Order: sequence, then structure tokens, then C-alpha cells
Amino acid sequence: MEKVVLSKFSKEELIDFIVSKGEKKYKAQQIFSWIWAKNASSFDDMTDVKKEFRAFLNENCTILDSKIKLRQISKDGTIKYLIEFADGNCAETVLMRFDNRSNLSMCVSSQIGCKMGCKFCATGKNGFKRNLFAHEIISQILHAQIDTGLKITNVVFMGQGEPLDNFDNVVEALKLINKNLQISIRRITLSTCGVVPKILELSKNELLPTLAVSLHSPNHALRSEVMPIERKYDINALHDVLKIYNQQTKDRITIEYILIGGFNDTIECAKELINYLKDLKCNINLIPYNPIKGDKFKKPERNDMLRFKYLLEASGKKVTIRLERGADIDAACGQLAGRLNK
Repeated sequence: MEKVVLSKFSKEELIDFIVSKGEKKYKAQQIFSWIWAKNASSFDDMTDVKKEFRAFLNENCTILDSKIKLRQISKDGTIKYLIEFADGNCAETVLMRFDNRSNLSMCVSSQIGCKMGCKFCATGKNGFKRNLFAHEIISQILHAQIDTGLKITNVVFMGQGEPLDNFDNVVEALKLINKNLQISIRRITLSTCGVVPKILELSKNELLPTLAVSLHSPNHALRSEVMPIERKYDINALHDVLKIYNQQTKDRITIEYILIGGFNDTIECAKELINYLKDLKCNINLIPYNPIKGDKFKKPERNDMLRFKYLLEASGKKVTIRLERGADIDAACGQLAGRLNK
């Protein structure tokens, strides 16, 4: 008999399930607290639940239907997990800690593999297998909290997969993160390569996460070379829908721009990018390219990065260069899963 996965449930659904088994409502609330607030790894941890009912739960239910298959810890404190799901497929998630900050950020995957085929991405080279269900997305956070005993404060959908290509499950996961884990929607960021119709649909959603857009090139020709999505939803259509998202949220969008040496890090590219972003309310996150074995792209020179940053800042935008985290533990998204899946 297939066990009931309790982390699939909202609070109301969990209460209905537990009450249907003859227990009081307050017992369901205790179990909910053990799962979502106290990082229980098993029903035996739930000491205020009577032994007989714990035995029933052990026989018929499970908190999670996934497990940590591998964990890598970087010298900078970053922890990368490979999570194995019930069907044997694996996805990566990363816990990032930053010095002198209380925030703990979790980078979660939304798919096993990815369909988008971006040329600089290790995940895309592994191909696409399937979407993750909402509870499988959530399980990545729960596993990290159980493993470390720490409370995640920020969530970023920047792991494997295109979140908006798995729209319904990701929207359901947003609700669970917000309500069950009590993480403010303002502390949740969703990264997309630019699935224009789904950005528009998301802009009408009740919960509006911070949007991060993988732009990576300032014009159609260059973007088409590295991002196949550009041939379906071009950079101008993307611009128009980002204006709409700006208007709906009143918040800044994050523009993600991977700097690839000699490709998109020139003065001309910086000027084109300034013109493209001039009427968008946004911050810019510059990401030095992280080389993938067998790839033709190269890391940018430090002086070229700093010059690119200076030109963008001079246009009035807030610009950061992303700190490199976990470079010693298969840092690029998809590297670990790709190596083990082989």
C-alpha cells in the first residue's frame, strides 16, 4: 500500500486527514507543527502524539517520500544536496550562508533536467525528465532544515529547471512555502529565462514573488546564440511583459546577466543593455561565467567585469557582481546531478 505523504497537505487538509482517523483537531495541529516548525525527521520524534497513533502513522504515512542521496559541504559553508525522489530521479538544492547575515537562502529545483537548452547551463546538457510536484519542491527545504536544524528564511527558484514551465506545481509550492513554512512572499524569488505568457499569468497571481529574469544578452542576435527561448519569445516581447510585472508588484525585477568572456561583456553590450533597461524598475546581478567541462565559453577578465559594472551603475541602476559560492563542490547547477545520473 502506498503511504500518504503528509508534507503534501496544507494545514487544513492535514487537519481533515487526521480528524478523519479519529483524532482531535488539536492533535493535527501538533503534527503540523512537528513537520513544518520543529523539523521532525520521523513520527517517533513527535513525543506529544500517543504511541498508538504514532504506530498508525508509521505504518500508513510518511513525512517525506524523498531522501538525501548525497551532501557536499563547501569551505565557504555552502551545502549542496542531491535529493532522490520516490521514482529514483534526483535533483539538486543548495543552502547558502553569508557572513555577517542572519539570512539562510535555499536555492530549489523545479524540474528534473530542463527543456530550455541554454548553451552555458550544465542542467540543460542533462536533458529533461519530468516536472517536480509541489511537495517535492518543498521537500528540498524540509530536508535542509532537518539536516542542519536551521530555519530557512529566503527561497530562490534558481535550481534545475524552468519554474514557469512547471507553472501549476510552482504556484502550489509558493503557497505552501508562504503558509506552511511562514516565509514571506517578499523573501521568495522566482527566476525565469523568459516564458512570456507565464510571466503574464504569474502577474495575475495572488502571491507575487520577486521576479528574476535570465537575460544574459542585450539583443536578439546574441541572445539567440545561447538561449533558444529567444526564438520563441524575443527580447522585445519580454521587455513588454516585464513592464506589466513592474506595474503589478511595484517592486524591482532582478536582471540576471552571465558575463561570458569575449561574448557579451564588451562596452557595446553594456551600452545596449543600458538602453534596453532604461524604463524598467530593476536591479542588475552580474554573474561571472562558471566554466563547464567541454564548453567553448570562458570566464570574463576581472577588468572587463568591473568596467561593465561601472557603465551600468553610471546609468543609475543598482548593480552587483554575484559572489561565487560553492566553487569547490560541483558549483554549476546540474553538475552534481549530471555526474551521478551518468
